[in-house]
Amino acid sequence: MSQTLAVGAVSLGAGLCLGLYLARRRSKEGALGATPATAWPAGKPVLATPADYPRYDYAGDPKGSFEAICDMLIAEVKAELPALYELPERENGWIERMLQYNTKGGKMTRGLMVVEAGKVLFERRGQPVDNTTLCKLAVLGWCIEWLQAWLLVADDMMDDSVTRRGQPCWYRRDGVGSIAINDAVTIEALVYKVLKRHFAAERCYVRLVDLMLETTLQTELGQLLDTMCDNLTLADFSLDRWRAIVTYKTAFYSFYLSVAFAMTYAGIEEQGAYDAARTILIKMGVYFQAQDDYLDCYGTPEQIGKIGTDIESKKCGWLFCNAYNGLTTPPISPQQKALLDAQYGKCKVGSAAEKSIKALYEELNLEKQYRAYEQACYDEIMALRPTVTEVPWEVFEVFLKKIFKRSK
Repeated sequence: MSQTLAVGAVSLGAGLCLGLYLARRRSKEGALGATPATAWPAGKPVLATPADYPRYDYAGDPKGSFEAICDMLIAEVKAELPALYELPERENGWIERMLQYNTKGGKMTRGLMVVEAGKVLFERRGQPVDNTTLCKLAVLGWCIEWLQAWLLVADDMMDDSVTRRGQPCWYRRDGVGSIAINDAVTIEALVYKVLKRHFAAERCYVRLVDLMLETTLQTELGQLLDTMCDNLTLADFSLDRWRAIVTYKTAFYSFYLSVAFAMTYAGIEEQGAYDAARTILIKMGVYFQAQDDYLDCYGTPEQIGKIGTDIESKKCGWLFCNAYNGLTTPPISPQQKALLDAQYGKCKVGSAAEKSIKALYEELNLEKQYRAYEQACYDEIMALRPTVTEVPWEVFEVFLKKIFKRSK
């Protein structure tokens, strides 16, 4: 992870400099001012116009329309890199294939939520929802999908994962290997290129860049908390550490960012509105990751699109933390704890040792405990409904319906 973090830090620093520069240079309307440092060669920067967007059929084909925006973004990258960055045809083809392979194939929940949340917010605020608005909300949605893509490319390497979204992990493809490290941070850099092309003329541009930078840092810190577990003992794996990992590694970018992007583009600036939304969405994100931990153990590869590796990878997961720390009914016995000490993180997927740990989870009634935890999370989230006023509850309800008692 150290090499990936180091490279990621460089791009984060570059993005931060851009954000600070634009904050100083923006006009009264908030548009991108003169950018001499990035205006070479002639023709840069390239900014999108309404005529560049395809027809967005929200009513008839929302998912297909959303996917078409990703195709548009990849086509923009393919056209711009040779023309303005002197990228040879072979390398340009590599980036196109890499983007096609890694940014598509997921459920797209995070990205689609930006469109859904944005549409609700625009309508409730009496603002028109035209084709350009829908397409720009979808662009923001794909910024999150691409953010997730580069995180997964790096994460799969660190976890020695085999499959992702029902196909081999990118780094396991012939001819890829460690090139995937550079591919991961290239996708990250392209996210900022996308934001600049489509939002540099908008008042909210600097806020969007700042939000992406902050969320990226939060997620990388969560990734550090997660990967540092390789250097810790099982006794260090507590529920508090698990909550910190999943809050920063998953909840901010998977839940809060989708709604915060929509709020920002809709023109909401009140800090209290963001604080209230964040509280609810972080709770959803933590619950979502507990689901993910549960499905890693109990879900099939056909259900979840990958082979569960948490036991082999020594993950600080919800199931393990409850079991190892005696938070089950019945509580773990010394003999059962000795089994975890001997085998957790040291056995292979599908081995007898892994199966013995899953059997131990059954003996501790962890599946029943998870179901109770799931319902408690739902009740806590619903109890927060009166705390949000600026953002309609419909936005949160859409998210909750997608994740509550999911099986994949």
